[in-house]
Amino acid sequence: MPESPPPRLDEIDVQLLDLLQHDAGRTLHDLGEQIGLSPSAVQRRIARYRKDGLITRQVAVLDPHRLGPTVLATVLVTFDQESFEHHRAFSERMRADPQVQQCYRVAGPWDYVVVLAARSMRDCGRLGDRLFKADDNIKRYETLVVFDTIKTALALPLPAPHPTRPQDGRP
Repeated sequence: MPESPPPRLDEIDVQLLDLLQHDAGRTLHDLGEQIGLSPSAVQRRIARYRKDGLITRQVAVLDPHRLGPTVLATVLVTFDQESFEHHRAFSERMRADPQVQQCYRVAGPWDYVVVLAARSMRDCGRLGDRLFKADDNIKRYETLVVFDTIKTALALPLPAPHPTRPQDGRP
């Protein structure tokens, strides 16, 4: 199925999406004040973003340190043999495990970069054994334990807004 073209975003769309990426819990009133729209106009735009698939979901981001001990680790994975079936099975296993926070198929000497969250070093080791050591097609994996989180973000750079036409009908 071909990808749909990117949506045409005006300056207000870009501002609103930027605000939502940084804090989607803000009220419609607050968002509207920031961009110069009524709460109902903001709500209509957000509904359009969801309908168009631009906003796929909203989540609460928890502070892992407030929940007690949390070990974060990045795992670099290389396959022994590459096939569509191996990639499909690996991807499904990564998506299904709640302790896999992120997973990227990458170019270069590694096939995947996986970010894990565990309750302890022991839990992290067991998780690695279960996800990677037990897979006969994984030639090598290397676990890098995170000592300190410098930045965590999900906000994407937004495209430049499309120019809008003047309201008097002139081009």
